[in-house]
Amino acid sequence: MLYIALAAAAGLIGLDQLTKILIDSNMQLHQSIPIISFGDTNVLNITYERNPGAAFSILEGKQLFLILFTAVVIVVMLYLMLSKRVKKPKYIWSMSLIVAGGIGNLIDRVIRGEVVDFIDVRIINFAVFNVADICAVLGALGLLLFVVADEIKEQKNKRSAKKSTAAGEIEKSTNEDK
Repeated sequence: MLYIALAAAAGLIGLDQLTKILIDSNMQLHQSIPIISFGDTNVLNITYERNPGAAFSILEGKQLFLILFTAVVIVVMLYLMLSKRVKKPKYIWSMSLIVAGGIGNLIDRVIRGEVVDFIDVRIINFAVFNVADICAVLGALGLLLFVVADEIKEQKNKRSAKKSTAAGEIEKSTNEDK
């Protein structure tokens, strides 16, 4: 299952790079093409932008930091998965998405010095993003939700075990009194 998740990540990296190449070679910077509209309202556009920073252009001009940070995250995630320290499929899939997103944008930073963005959701006036961003965000959200859900489940199990132990002690004490 690990290798299927990593193969899917490789496919997503390929899709990310293919879309960026198509945008870069067929559009001019800042050009926008409406894809979905309702009346006069553009909901989804393909808009060619380049981002020299991270999300919302934070850390603009900090390319070396972004490259090193992304590389470390990718290496740690791959190590955890390949060393079998992470075994649950939900974690493996989430981490594979993070790796795909990280590698997709890392390629851009190393080759272009900035990230190509093109998915422009206008209805919510959101930042322009790309396939790698979608992978990284979905992977991070999934990982966060799964960790929190597992922690809640573990805490409930601990409380149930304490109640069972306490109930057993009371029953044992009651039987000894007879």
